[in-house]
This record gives sequence, C-alpha cells and structure tokens, in this order.
Amino acid sequence: MSYIKPLILFSLLLASIATATAADSLVIYSGRSDKFVKPVIAEFTRQTGIEVILHAGKSTALLGKLKIEGERTSADLFLSNDAGNLQKGSDWGLFRPMNTALTKDIAPQYRAEDNTWVGLSARARVLVVNTQGPWADKLDSVFDLADPALRGKIGITNSTNGSYIAGVTVYMKAAGVEKTRHWLEGLKTNAEGRVFNKHSKIVKAVAQGRLQAGLVNHYYIYRHLAKHPDAPIKIVLPDQGPNGIGVAWNVAGIAITKHTTKAALAEKLVAFLVSETGQKQFAEVNREYPTRTGVPASPEVPPAGSYKVADVPMAELGRARNATLDLIEQVGMP
Repeated sequence: MSYIKPLILFSLLLASIATATAADSLVIYSGRSDKFVKPVIAEFTRQTGIEVILHAGKSTALLGKLKIEGERTSADLFLSNDAGNLQKGSDWGLFRPMNTALTKDIAPQYRAEDNTWVGLSARARVLVVNTQGPWADKLDSVFDLADPALRGKIGITNSTNGSYIAGVTVYMKAAGVEKTRHWLEGLKTNAEGRVFNKHSKIVKAVAQGRLQAGLVNHYYIYRHLAKHPDAPIKIVLPDQGPNGIGVAWNVAGIAITKHTTKAALAEKLVAFLVSETGQKQFAEVNREYPTRTGVPASPEVPPAGSYKVADVPMAELGRARNATLDLIEQVGMP
C-alpha cells in the first residue's frame, strides 16, 4: 500500500507535464514548403519556448480539410502560400479577426479587410531569360510568352500551381479576360504539352539552354544564381512602362482558425511573424519581400517600390479565384 501513493503522485506529475506541453504548443495547417517556414518557426520557439507543430500539405487541400473539420479541428492557425486561399477561407468564415494592433504595420493591400488574415511575405511573378539565346533582349512582358516564335522554348508550371492561378487572376483583372484567354491559349501551344511541377526546374532548364524563357517566382532565380553564379540567366521585371500592367504579386500569409482554443497563444506567433525580427528572416532566408513597412528585402533582389506592381488587391485573388479556374479549364491548360 505504501507504494500506491507515490505511484499516483508520479502519474499525476506526468499528466501535468503532458497538459502543460499541449497547452504551450500550436498546430499549423501549413501550405508552404517546410524550408520556407521552419527557420522562422524555429526562432519563434527558441525565443518563446512555444512548440509549433506543422501539418504540411497543399494549401487548397488543407483549407478544405479545415472547412470539413469545423469545430473538431486541431488546427490553431492556417498558413498559405497564396492570398487566394486565405481570402477564400475568410469568405467561408473559417478564421477569426486578429487584434488590429498586430497588423497595423502591414500595408492594407497585404491583409484582409476584416483582419482575418495577414500577409507575411510577398513574391513577384517574373521572367527568367537565357542571356545567351536569341531572345535575351526581346522579352519585356508576360504576354510575349505567347509569341508563336517561342513554340517549344518556354517553361510553365502546371495549372494547379497556386502562384500560377494567382498570376492568371492578376492578368485577368489588370488586362482583361479576353487578352488573358488569348495569352493562355498561346502558352498552351508554346508549351507543347510539357509542364513543370517546380519553378526551380524551369530556371534550371533556361540556364541549360533547353528553354529560352519561363514564368517563375523571383526568388527561384536568385536561389539558382547563389549556387551557379555564372549561369547564363537574368531576371526580367515584366510589363513596366506607362502602358504596362506591372508585375503580378502574391503573398504568403497566416490566419487564426475560428475554433482554436488558443487564440492568445496564436496571436503571439502572428506577432512574431510580423515583427521586424520575423520579417527580416523571410527576407534573408527566402529572398522574399517583407510585408511590414520599413523592413527591406534582401539586397540581391530589386527593391520594393523600384518597379511597377499590378494594382490588384490581394483579396481579389480569392474573390476571383473561381472565375480564374473556369477560364483555365475552358482553355484546357495542362
């Protein structure tokens, strides 16, 4: 009998430790590659002691999972590589508004109007061009990629790619549906049925001269050049000048789920991610554009504000998403 009481006390101690661990941890449904997220999350845990569990997957699939689970979800936050999914989740009522003090330093165009999501880092859709090929100085617009002379010489991602879908939405809103339709038809012809599942593969193919140009997120070019500084490629910021629509931007961002029981803890993570420390990490680790006002991008990339960006609010990437998907399907994009 004398051993029963210590055994009970030990069991209670284990239970209290498990409870404390669960209470001081957060679960994120993450639609971003771990390599983009883990360094920043690791620094948050180091500074706060709060553990973060990443459930990684495709943003669209995770958003659907969150919707189906409802109040049964284990997710405290939703992290997406695409403003379209974030706004869609907001429209479905899956997120809770954040304290305005958290997001005041993030420009309004990079967050939801009702503060249910906030952009953490931005990326630009740019052209990667082979500098040794005949098209080295002939491309200055994304619409140039539909030129029949480029048949078999361009690289595109598959049409389920989040950045691809968001870019098409921007072009629809800024240049019109019909121009975008003709452009997609030209891309389809020029791709000749070959699509890439990763932007990095497009950059590599252009660097090797197997392709002349491609449409990618800007940081993939700088990542390739960091490993291969003599690669014959360059970045072209498309659609500049007085008649240009500007570069398509998109943001990765985060939202706090409606049914979390750890809203205060979740806001601590958001506060870190939008802080100068968190934002600098996005700039340094990923070569992305910080969304916090006053935090510069990596010196390797063209400074924000130094080129024209398409005047399409990030929230439109969600509101017009269905129309974009309809157009992509009508054209039959691979």
